[in-house]
Amino acid sequence: MDTTLQDPLVGRLLDGRYRVDARIAVGGMATVYRAVDTRLDRVLALKVMHPSLAADAAFVERFIREAKSVARLAHPNVVGVFDQGAEGAYVYLAMEYVEGCTLRDVLRERGALRPRAALDILEPVLAALGAAHRAGFVHRDMKPENVLIGDDGRVKVADFGLVRAVGTATATTGSVLGTVSYLAPEQIEHGTADTRADVYACGVVLYEMLTGGRPHSGDTPAQVLYRHLNTDVPAPSAAVPGLALELDELVAAATARNPEVRPHDAVALLALVLEARATLSEDQLDAVPPRALAEDRDTAEDRTSVIPRAVPAAPDPQPVQHTSRLAVPEAAPEPPAAPAPHRRPPRGPLMIVAALLLVLGLGAGVWYINSGQFTRVPAVLGQTEAAAAKRLTDAGLEVGTTRRAFSDVYERGTVMAVDPAPGERIRGNGTVTLTLSRGPRIVKVPNLRNKPLAEAKRLLAKEGLAPGVVTTAFSESVAKGAVLRTDPEPGTERAPDSAVALVVSKGAPVEVPDVTGESVPDATAALQEAGLTVRVDPERVHSAEDAGAVAAQSLAEGSRAAEGDTITLTVSKGPRMVEVPDVTGETTADARAALEDAGFEVKVEKSFPFLGDTVARQSVEGGSEAAEGSTVTITIKGL
Repeated sequence: MDTTLQDPLVGRLLDGRYRVDARIAVGGMATVYRAVDTRLDRVLALKVMHPSLAADAAFVERFIREAKSVARLAHPNVVGVFDQGAEGAYVYLAMEYVEGCTLRDVLRERGALRPRAALDILEPVLAALGAAHRAGFVHRDMKPENVLIGDDGRVKVADFGLVRAVGTATATTGSVLGTVSYLAPEQIEHGTADTRADVYACGVVLYEMLTGGRPHSGDTPAQVLYRHLNTDVPAPSAAVPGLALELDELVAAATARNPEVRPHDAVALLALVLEARATLSEDQLDAVPPRALAEDRDTAEDRTSVIPRAVPAAPDPQPVQHTSRLAVPEAAPEPPAAPAPHRRPPRGPLMIVAALLLVLGLGAGVWYINSGQFTRVPAVLGQTEAAAAKRLTDAGLEVGTTRRAFSDVYERGTVMAVDPAPGERIRGNGTVTLTLSRGPRIVKVPNLRNKPLAEAKRLLAKEGLAPGVVTTAFSESVAKGAVLRTDPEPGTERAPDSAVALVVSKGAPVEVPDVTGESVPDATAALQEAGLTVRVDPERVHSAEDAGAVAAQSLAEGSRAAEGDTITLTVSKGPRMVEVPDVTGETTADARAALEDAGFEVKVEKSFPFLGDTVARQSVEGGSEAAEGSTVTITIKGL
């Protein structure tokens, strides 16, 4: 019977927006549903807190903190949170929906994984946690159930419901949150959890992927907690002989009981993982583990729970004090009876059957994990770099270094080669190298005459050439702003990326009229009629011109300007009045020098018979004022 039919939320429109279609999973604190956002018409996952917990302010606070924390991460390996809200007793998060399965599903179906597959899953998990750790958050509940593997091969970390800021990761009095199989010793003993607690949980997850089972087990959660506190996580090679020593060292480093000797965060552990992978051979990475069926029952160890912090000093066969949020574990299966000592079954047929089952199981498991871990490189040849990058990203792949090469087939700037080639299988989140065409090895300079400058630059780039220095010149035949000529000339062969100098037309020249001495309106009209733009300098100057008349212009009469060029006019505020020196009785030379030094023009007149050299009189009386630059006439007396 479909149990989702009994769920009151299935088929309901939550908060007037989210239509709940089906129940996906049930956890210790919340239930996850597949839903549709009717406003944006997209499928998403709806995580709804159990109504019994919604009355607990502390749990609601943690629930809302998940939305705020994950929304800040924005990492490709973290399940995104779109919205948070509440309706009645239902407090919910609207999250990214990942079509696929969890790592727990893979382990339940496959058992132990090949080292390569285990590392392929662990690396993006550590990348996601590393982003959280560097942002100041701790996940606190890492386990296979919270690792999602999409159908496209992408790995994402989910359920940041217990996330907490690093600086506030102190214990609540009397209980600790988490899943017993993955709790670090300091979480159990002191209730504290920093980034190293996530590192410990990742080490346990790695052990489980390599061996198909958990490192510590027990009939009760209390026994599991006791072993975390008092027993080191065993080497994976003890359960799966033949595993590389480097994998044992990875697990040992991540699961050290003393947090001080663990990698300090997920970024540091990721560095160790990458270093270890680099030292492993292909045979070591692809070593086929023995078939080991993982536990498929939903035990109390699998649930995120509130667990009392008081731990017995020795293994206690009695169960721990359960709360309503801690499921009661099932009884452990009885060990199988030992075979009769003197009756050995025929081994031949059984060995054949066992071998066939092993091959079938391994084949199904390898197909299962590989189908989610590999992606075929999409066809991007002939596309622009941006279009190719988007298509690769949409396929879950990353774009690595970009190369360039000459090609007579592909247009400049388009993809001419891909490594790996289109259609080849590549591991999810793998890197693809693009080679972009530089165009043909030799190109000709195009004819750009009469082309607007912007279009000319575009045509040069299309041909594989670069715009060089741009200068201007007058032209009677080419419109202003269009290319007049190029250097080198059209048709010249050049190597790609060579620069081509451009000479742009300023249009036909305009002869500048003389407007000095005219009023500003008259001068402006005359210049505009010639096709020029006028600017009046706000600062006025003294000049010989009348006040308000044009004292000077930026381009003199007869200069050549381009149509639309700006001529600046300086306006006179009238001449400056200067005291005229008295030069009567002085020689002609001394009188001229004195008057010119005072700013006057000098005119000399002589009386007949022109034999003297002394100033007899001056046209402007000495000591009076006259306009600077005006003319003073001096008369030289004769004998």
